[in-house]
Amino acid sequence: MSNSSLVVYTQISPNKDKPRNHAIDRITPHCTAEPMTAEEICACFMRPEREASCNYGIGGDGRVSLCVDESDRSWCSSSRENDHRAITIECCSEDAEPYAMNDKVYQRLIELCADICARHGKTKLLWLADKEKTLAYEPQEGEMVLSVHRWFADKSCPGDWLYERLGDLAERVTERLQ
Repeated sequence: MSNSSLVVYTQISPNKDKPRNHAIDRITPHCTAEPMTAEEICACFMRPEREASCNYGIGGDGRVSLCVDESDRSWCSSSRENDHRAITIECCSEDAEPYAMNDKVYQRLIELCADICARHGKTKLLWLADKEKTLAYEPQEGEMVLSVHRWFADKSCPGDWLYERLGDLAERVTERLQ
C-alpha cells in the first residue's frame, strides 16, 4: 500500500496499530483547532502518552505531511472501528469555531482526497450527512465514504466550517475522479 506523492514531510508517530484490520473505505477529515504547519502536525503526535495520531496533516500553507502510513491505523477519531477503515487527515484551521480553513488548505484537502481515492481504486466520494446511515452503509465497489470525528466523541471536529462543506468536498473529489 503506497502513501500519497503529495507528501513533502514525513515524521512517523509511534501512536498507531500496525497493520490496520480493514480495507480502506472511509476518509475522516479533522481540524487542528489552531494554526499549524505540516511539521507541527506530525510533531504533536510524537509523544506516546498523547495517544493520538493521524495519517496525514495539511499545514496552513497547503503542504502535506505523513504521520502514519496508510497501511497502519492512526488513533484519530475516537473510534477504533472508524480508524481501521479510514484515512485520517488533520487540516490546519483557525483556533475558534467555526474552525475555518484557508483556501490553500481546502484545495489541498480536495487534491489529497482525490489522490487517496484514486490510489485505492475509488471513483466516487460520498457524504451521506448522517451518522447512523453512514455507519450502517457498506460502500459499493468504487465508493469511499466521508465520516467525522464528532460522531464518535463530544467534539465539534471537523468544525462547522468544514462540516458544512463536506457535500462540496465529495462533489469536487468525485468530479476529479471522473
